[in-house]
Formats: sequence, C-alpha cells, structure tokens
Amino acid sequence: MKKFYIILIAMFALNVASAQWTWQNPLPQGNTLSSVHFTNANTGYAVGVCGTILKTINGGTNWTVLSSGTTNDLRSVFFTDPNTGYTVGLGGIILKTTNGGKVWTALSSGTANHLYSVYFTDPNKGYAVGDSGTILKTIDGGATWSAELSGTSYYLLSVCFTDANTGYAVGYAGTILKTINGGTTWNAQSSGTNHRLKSVCFTNTDKGYAVGYYGTIIKTINGGTTWTPLSNETNSFTSVFFTNANTGYAVGYLGTILKTINGGITWTSLLLKVTSYSLYSVYFTDTLTGYAMGDFGTILKTIDGGTTWIALSSGTNAWLYTVKFTDANTGYAVGSMELYNIIKTINGGRIWTPLSSSTSNALYSVYFTDANTGYAVGSGGYIYKTINAGTNWITLSGGTLNYLRSVYFTDSNTGYTVGYGGIVLKTNDGGSVWTALSSGTSYSLYSVCFTNASKGYVVGDTGTILKTIDGGTNWTSLSSGTTNSLTSVYFTDASAGYVVGMAGTILKTINEGTTWTALSSGTTKNLYSVYFTDVNIGYVTGDSGTILKTSNGGTSWSILSSGTNNDLLSVYFTDVNTGYVVGAGGTILKTTNGGGYPAGLNDLASEPKCLKIYPNPSSTLVTIETSSTQTKSKLSIMNLNGQQLISRQITEPKTQLDIKDLPSGVYFVRLTGDRTVEVGKIIKQ
Repeated sequence: MKKFYIILIAMFALNVASAQWTWQNPLPQGNTLSSVHFTNANTGYAVGVCGTILKTINGGTNWTVLSSGTTNDLRSVFFTDPNTGYTVGLGGIILKTTNGGKVWTALSSGTANHLYSVYFTDPNKGYAVGDSGTILKTIDGGATWSAELSGTSYYLLSVCFTDANTGYAVGYAGTILKTINGGTTWNAQSSGTNHRLKSVCFTNTDKGYAVGYYGTIIKTINGGTTWTPLSNETNSFTSVFFTNANTGYAVGYLGTILKTINGGITWTSLLLKVTSYSLYSVYFTDTLTGYAMGDFGTILKTIDGGTTWIALSSGTNAWLYTVKFTDANTGYAVGSMELYNIIKTINGGRIWTPLSSSTSNALYSVYFTDANTGYAVGSGGYIYKTINAGTNWITLSGGTLNYLRSVYFTDSNTGYTVGYGGIVLKTNDGGSVWTALSSGTSYSLYSVCFTNASKGYVVGDTGTILKTIDGGTNWTSLSSGTTNSLTSVYFTDASAGYVVGMAGTILKTINEGTTWTALSSGTTKNLYSVYFTDVNIGYVTGDSGTILKTSNGGTSWSILSSGTNNDLLSVYFTDVNTGYVVGAGGTILKTTNGGGYPAGLNDLASEPKCLKIYPNPSSTLVTIETSSTQTKSKLSIMNLNGQQLISRQITEPKTQLDIKDLPSGVYFVRLTGDRTVEVGKIIKQ
C-alpha cells in the first residue's frame, strides 16, 4: 500500500508539472499585448491579458513567455534598470522583478481598482494610475504605495513625468492632470476635448502630446497650460511615442500607425497592411528601430523609422471556427482568413501550414471521411471537397447562398450540411449532388450530428433541436426547454447526447432526445463546442477563454485554466489526454494531459515552493509546515475539481489539520501569503 501511494504522489507531481494548455498558434502566444518597454537595444518586455509577460534578448527575433504568477490582465510595464521592472494591471495588481523577469513578486498596492499605467522617475520613486481617479505613489521601490488625491473620479489611463517633480496623467472625458510637486497635489488642465485620452508623452519640459479616441491628438508647448488639436483622423489612438523633438508615432485601432517629422504639425499614415488588428503600445529604442504591440499577440518591428514593418509573431491571426483531426498527428482548422482559410498540421500541431481552397469566404466547419477525403462549408453556401488530404480543394454546388455552419458524414458518400434559414442539405454521392431537405424550421442551424446512418440531430437558434430517424427525410422538433440559441451537439452513444449554447447552456439526454435535462455549467458565458472522449469525460469551449470539463457525464463541470481570454470556438481530442482548441485571433491551444487542473489550481503547476506535509498519507491528523517567514497566511484545502473544502488563517510555521471527515482521496493544499504561495498534496486514506 505504501508503494502505491508513493507512485500516486509521483504521478500527481508529474501531472502538476505539465498541467496546462500550450500555444500552437500564433507564436510565441496569442493573448493581446497592452504595453512594451525596452531596457536597451536588444532586451525588451511586453505584457498583456491573462498575466502575459514576454521577454526578448535579441531585438524581438525570439520571445520567451515568462511566469507572472497571475492571470490578471497586465496593462503597463516599466523598467528602471536592466534588472528592475514593474508591471501593473487589473484588480490593483503590481508585480516587480529584480532579476530581469526571472521572478515576479506581487507587491501590496492597497487598492483593488484596476491600474492602467506605471512610470518611475528614479529607482525608488514611481507612480501608477487607474480606475476612479486612482493615483498611487511609491518612494521605496514599490515596497509601499500611498494613494494620492487626484481630484477626479474619472479613470486615468496613462502617466508620465518630465522630471522628478513634474508629471501628467490623462484619462476619460479628456482628463489631464498635472503635478509640479512629485504627486503631492494634482491640478486639472483643459484639454479641449471630452474624448478619452489613452496615452501621454513629453519630449521636454514644455512640449508634450496626448492621444485618444476618435482620432484625438493634442499637443502642448507650454507645459500643459494650453493644448492644441492636431489630427483629422477618425480611428482611435491608444499610444504615442516620440524619438526626438520632432519625430513621433501614434498607433491605434485597425492597425493604424501615424508618423510625424515636424513635431505633430502633420501626420503621415503608414499604410502597412501588416495587420488589421488594433495596436495598443508603441516604443522605439532609437530613431529607426521601433516596436508595436496589439490584439491577439501581434508584435511588429521597424528598422527604418516606420517605412516598413515586419511581423515578429508567426502564424495566422484569423478566427478559426472548427478543428478536426484524422489521426494523432494530422489535423485541420478552418476559419476566416484574407489569403487562406484552411490550415493543416502533420506533426501534432507543432507546425500549421496554410492550404489554398480557392476562396476567400469564411469556412465554419470541416469533416473528413478518411485520411484523404474531406469537406468544408462556409459563407455564401460554399462547399469544398478534397481527395488528397487538403492539397487541392474543388468547389461543389449546394444550390444555396445561405451560410452553411456545420457538415457531417455518416459514410464515404452520405453527408449533411446545415445553416442559416433552417437549411439542411444532403448528399448520397460524396458531394456531387446536394438535395435540400425540409427541416420544418426557418431558424438558423449551427450543428449536425448522426449516431447511425438514419438517426441524426440538428441544433440552432431559440433552443431548436431537430431529430431524424430516416436519414433526413423527416425531421421532428424536440423540446429543449430553453429559448437560448444552441451551437453544438455531440452524442457519446446511441442514447446519450449533449447540446451547448448561449448563456452557459448545457443540455443532456439519455433517451435519444426524448427529454433534455439542463445541466449546471457554472458559467453564463456563451458556449460554442462540445466534445467527449468517452461516456464520462467531456469538454466544452466558449467565450473569453472558457474551457469546461466533466469527468462524470455532465453531472458536474470544472472550469479549466486556458491561459487566454480569447473566444474558443471548437474543441477536439485525438485521445483521452491530447486535445486541441481553436478560436479568435488564430488561437490554437493544445493539451497533453486532459486539460490540466481547474482554474485556481494552476499555481500548482508553476510555483516552486512546496509545503512539508506529514504524515502523508494519513487518515486523521496531518502537520503542515511552511518555509515562509510571513506571520499570516491563508490555508486552503481543495478537491480535484478546485472546490474549496477547508479555509483558515495560519499564524504559525506549523499547523495541525484534522482530515478525518474528508472522504478518501487526493486533496490540494495551498498556503497564500501577501507575497508567496506554497503548495502541496494530501492523500487521505
């Protein structure tokens, strides 16, 4: 028995070490980046949503994803020297590194308000601004922060200083604040606009610029006493940076980049066509070399003062709607791309190659009947077929212009596709001829699934569930019990099936659709795709990075940590452990351990500090010993689904815990202090 528990502990330790979803596209990652800062010509940092921190040491050629220890969105990054840096973000989070990003420590900000910008005037003195007029100041390198009186309740989005005492903060409703005494007092200035200001920078003590929504670019030449509008643009701007007194850049929505060489009198639009996604931060290391960051991991670089820009992030940033694999290594994803709308991998997702489908139409669904023969459907009623594993695609005639949202084949010749306006098409000859079937509804249909050659199901708008038992000749409307739109249907066997949809809807049937039971998903996010690896283990994906998992046939669902807040539109597993998720901005994620641990337990995968727990296994009392010197910490005991079972405050380095009332099994232990997290596992005999 002792040997068994030792093996079990080792297995859990191994799982903990690899518990995550990893980025396969785009690379290095696809989370939106909000801020970039370089400490020298080669070394730079970028931060973004879901706690993302990237570092380059070769001028952006390669980027390493650093461990931030948080999933909070990070909005601004600033370094005071090559090793010491700060980043701030949502929930009042402030992180600091003293070793070039290897370790980031959470500082106590004293606020839960979101923070959007951070700026230091020297190694010790810094400022952070955020929600509700929040201005924080530190004079000891972030060890303590004091709240300064801003005199406004408007959100403040950017802060900069021209010297140790003189600084500016800008934000909502055209707000501009100025201090001349190191932040002790702040006075409002008249910006001349009520548009939201997103970024402010100064080239000397008098001359400064602020940019914001609806094409706003304003300039001062007298330290903010007056501000003059400069731009006739309409796109919103998010960041401004000047390399000298005359040369500056502004970036913003839809990939907009403007340049001035005469101190803002005129601005030239750099028509790049590198990205159509919004850019949120721009930074130059010299007069020629600059970087811009934005949506879905976009990283751009110029080495000629903005004349040309190259993408440093690789892969597609287009939306991907469906992913399917034909074997463990070979998979396809389809979506909406300017040049290509089908991508393929032959090595388990390490490399995704674009395929030419001879169309620029969005494709929403793909299905393969064997290793070589596949079908894709999409906008405008287009249907495409390949007989050589995607090398070439031919256009088939479906006889409709309605969008087609899902395709499914029951054998090599017989297939169905469904779409807008209640359309259902069927082919009996491998796609040469498609016949419109009478679905009995005009509601849009989003997903089709068959359990055998005759019996199939279709789901769609306003809770629509249709069933056929004669290969589509007749369709019966089933009572779903909801009016929420339903987006995906999947059956694990002839009787048991699942449907997901808007507002966290998950339905289950165990009698071939005669009755459907609403399951508790634990979320109100819109859900788009459902897939089961066996009768008990299933996954659902949805809005804002949502991944749900059940291990008991839907009775309960755990929210997994996906590491992104991008919408996830499709999920597919090639075996019980290996799965793929695709979605917005070209997102492709892969797991090799069944999705990892529920959200809230991911620190078990990355935190190096482990608690001493003994005896372990135990049936009654265990001693938990911490190496931390903190005098007050929170102890939490959680089950494998992330549910907290025990919580208490700890004030001593050792504490005894009575676990006799816990059922036998494995439990996670987490001890959380102000600046440290320690973890461990208890095995209850």
